[in-house]
Amino acid sequence: MKPTSIWQRLRSRFAREPARTDDGGAHSDQAAQSLRALLDDPQIPTAVRSGLAADFARLESMLGKLERGELHIAVFGRVSVGKSALANALLGEDAFTVGVLHGTTREAGQRRWQEVAGGGVHLIDTPGIDELDGEARERLAYDVAGVSDLVVFVVDGDMTQRERDALATLARTERPLLLALNKADRYGEDERERLLERLRERAAGLVRTDDVVAIAAQPAAQKRVRVAADGSEQAELVEQPPDLAALRTRLLAVLEREGRTLAALNASLFAGRVADQVGARIAEARRELAATVIRQYCVAKALAVALNPIPVADLLAAGALDAALVMHLGRVYGLPLTKTEAGTLIAVITAQLAALMGAIWGVHLVASALKGLSAGVSTVVTAGAQGALAWYATELVGRAAERYLVAGKSWGELGPKRVVADIVASLDRDSILREAREEILRRLRTRTA
Repeated sequence: MKPTSIWQRLRSRFAREPARTDDGGAHSDQAAQSLRALLDDPQIPTAVRSGLAADFARLESMLGKLERGELHIAVFGRVSVGKSALANALLGEDAFTVGVLHGTTREAGQRRWQEVAGGGVHLIDTPGIDELDGEARERLAYDVAGVSDLVVFVVDGDMTQRERDALATLARTERPLLLALNKADRYGEDERERLLERLRERAAGLVRTDDVVAIAAQPAAQKRVRVAADGSEQAELVEQPPDLAALRTRLLAVLEREGRTLAALNASLFAGRVADQVGARIAEARRELAATVIRQYCVAKALAVALNPIPVADLLAAGALDAALVMHLGRVYGLPLTKTEAGTLIAVITAQLAALMGAIWGVHLVASALKGLSAGVSTVVTAGAQGALAWYATELVGRAAERYLVAGKSWGELGPKRVVADIVASLDRDSILREAREEILRRLRTRTA
């Protein structure tokens, strides 16, 4: 499904009901509730909130925008195509800087559109998208598009490839787009129509045909001959009013039909993206914490097995640590396990491991027996080998339990046999055993030193 399909379905629905005005109050209320729920969610860790501070600040801003009934229209385009002139012409005042030098607009500016002030519509002028003063300003322009409800993309001739790419990027932000051919007064009627047709072809799939219009935000002054009372003639330049009728008609039509719904959908889409990021951050934090927990239990179990002088009895202690590990992982993933549940889960995992790795557990039992009959260095070496196997077994149990918890206490369609087999195949047994043996021997030597 294309990213713009949501907007296309929305606008098609309104197009089938031309007499209907926007009834987005319910949508705005729903969107506001979703934003507030995300902002106030007590389950989001402080570290995740801090890492996404800018996004949460934007959520606060969008919530205020919804509650105030505001709509934001961003004006985009290359440097000096007349973006600020267009915004000023719509406002009816010189609110934004207009100049012939590249980069006149250095940061996004916002003003209330007085003509439809009752609707709380705001215009946002942005820096040029091509020759920006560094990547920061370019990011600023796209960030503004991300929180705008509608975007007017301004060109002053046939689109360049850079403009076409920028238009495609803006289309991926899932905002309705209007394409305005500015400085149309420079062209004759036939040339202007051919150029509009060319723009519609270049923007196909990105902008609706009806939303490609010609305007003149700051028309060139026209020469006029004035005849004085004495019959003498004098040439003068007469300023011309902006010609924005086509764009104004399209803007007001969209705002009247879809205004509050556009704002609500925009806010909901952004909240959804933030929620996905929150979920990803929480999942990553849980994975990192789970890895730390599993390693801690690997060390504890390996040492418990290596230091226990009674043959086979160390395996019983290892089982208790496995149960504690599984219950600890349940708390990490917010899915607490009872002792009975933990015992059942371990039984399932170990049964699958025994079927897959019976030879390893046989060596484990032999090492357990040898340890009680050995002394001195041989005991340390044997204990190190047995502890390394215990470490590896704990790693497998922990990873299998983690997979079960991530799936919501379920083995999924694959079942425990396939899940455990996949985990065994994914772990490098030799490197784990080598690391475990080195760590165990280091700790044993430290204890005997």
